[in-house]
Amino acid sequence: MRRLSRFLTPLLLAATILPAAAQTARPVRVTVDAARSEGTLPPVWRFFGADEPNYATMKDGTKLLAELGKLKRNDVYFRAHNLLNTGDGTAAFKWGSTDIYNETKDGTPIYNWTNVDRIIDTYLAQGIRPYLQLGFMPEALSSAPKGTPYRHDWRPGFDYKRIMSGWAYPPKDYDKWRELIFQWTRHNVERYGRAEVERWYFEVWNEANGYYWTASPDDFYKLHDYAVDGVRRALPTARVGGPDSAGAGGAFMDGFLKHVSSGRNYATGQVGTPTDFIAFHAKGSPTFVDGHVRMGIATQLREVDRGFTKALSIPALATKPVVIGESDPEGCAACPGPENAYRNGTMYSSYTAASFARIWELAARRKVNLDGVLTWAFEFEDQPWFAGYRQLASNGIDLPVLNVFRLFAKLGNERLAATSDAQVPLDKVIAEGVRGAADVGTIATRTADGKVAVLVWHYHDDDVAGPDAAVTLAVRGVRGGGRATMWRVDRDNANAFAAWKKMGSPIAPDDAQYLLLQKASAMVPQPLTLLAGQGGATATFDLSRQGVALIVLDAR
Repeated sequence: MRRLSRFLTPLLLAATILPAAAQTARPVRVTVDAARSEGTLPPVWRFFGADEPNYATMKDGTKLLAELGKLKRNDVYFRAHNLLNTGDGTAAFKWGSTDIYNETKDGTPIYNWTNVDRIIDTYLAQGIRPYLQLGFMPEALSSAPKGTPYRHDWRPGFDYKRIMSGWAYPPKDYDKWRELIFQWTRHNVERYGRAEVERWYFEVWNEANGYYWTASPDDFYKLHDYAVDGVRRALPTARVGGPDSAGAGGAFMDGFLKHVSSGRNYATGQVGTPTDFIAFHAKGSPTFVDGHVRMGIATQLREVDRGFTKALSIPALATKPVVIGESDPEGCAACPGPENAYRNGTMYSSYTAASFARIWELAARRKVNLDGVLTWAFEFEDQPWFAGYRQLASNGIDLPVLNVFRLFAKLGNERLAATSDAQVPLDKVIAEGVRGAADVGTIATRTADGKVAVLVWHYHDDDVAGPDAAVTLAVRGVRGGGRATMWRVDRDNANAFAAWKKMGSPIAPDDAQYLLLQKASAMVPQPLTLLAGQGGATATFDLSRQGVALIVLDAR
């Protein structure tokens, strides 16, 4: 515990919300035209993931999955590493196992679906579907040199390279690797039904151009081909893709896209490999400067744009769906530290709103078929309260960032014309981040029941106090003289972390405190008065720095 406290102390100090600056609120005007459609806003936010697959079946993991499933039931996806690892199912940082594959002394395969079925059953019971990562290498198949440890001993504070161990090697027998994937896919079809499994995503490994692969790119392409062949033998209509590269992938991604489009398939000998979607990762880069966190939204957006460029680079693949298979403010969910002190409070939630808005905008500009943006954040079971990991909940209590996904879920799929006179232009955010005036931006949509939903965020890269935004919202094409409904995620609303600090940051909240934290974490709808205006309605409200709000109006 003393080792962990070395990280927690600067986190808690750095994450303390500074008193609001005694400054005049900044006037901001947001304008929405409810009669002007600007295309679609695909619900790309509905993807999540984590290194630790076994957390899904634990008490707080199952509770959080239930909340994710409610966002868009049966259309939320979860991706997990380590599903094929050998072990007893004990969860640990950046580790998990299902013991799915072993061999007898004579090399006969032994398949064990018990643990992986329990994980997938838990997903499906909560309205979530698998984004099924085929990895990592079972111990009996690993080609690791004799004496190589199979399970890594990494923990927070250690050199990240220590995660590399026997699970990260190619198979010593590619036919057995393919047969494992075939048998598992066939089992899933038999257990869950063909129509269900057809809705899943299948991809091979993770970041084979980074820390997760010990062999060459060509060896990975071979691993990928054999796995995809195993999936498609069991289910010819399965949705397969990849490679979920670290970042846009550089030369590794170039080689992968060339291989799957026109190279010789290692498993079949034919030209190309079935590819239904293309996946890469994009991360930001926060720093700790002058006693506060400074986010790196520009770093993440530049990587997104490089990934989109790769996805469009080969004409035969340019229209394929694209998934940003990990999309986050930085690269290690299990690594605490002062630069990551944004995670518990509204810095993470406002960053999420501002970054997703720009990813949507980039995809529309580049005409990318964006299908998903996967947030690599879940929960860490039985860890200290608000321990500083990148997660959506702490000890079963939702963090502010989870509420932003609830706001996303209230948006419609039809995008409406909307502008804010304080929104930082896309090109400037990509080039510089948000380092000058704060970014007070907006997205407006029409919901399935005909209402107008307007998202407004107030974001800055620097986690320091600043003036509120005094927002005037003008919506053309709706009635005034009534009320709208507003939901807030800010320093005073839907913020369990702020409530915990007001309690004195208890190490072990009691029953009564737990109920108060649960209440503090929840978004409460608030009425907002609409005044009749010329051709529409107006409303005014204040939005604190790093706050996010959603206003829903009746469009009739």
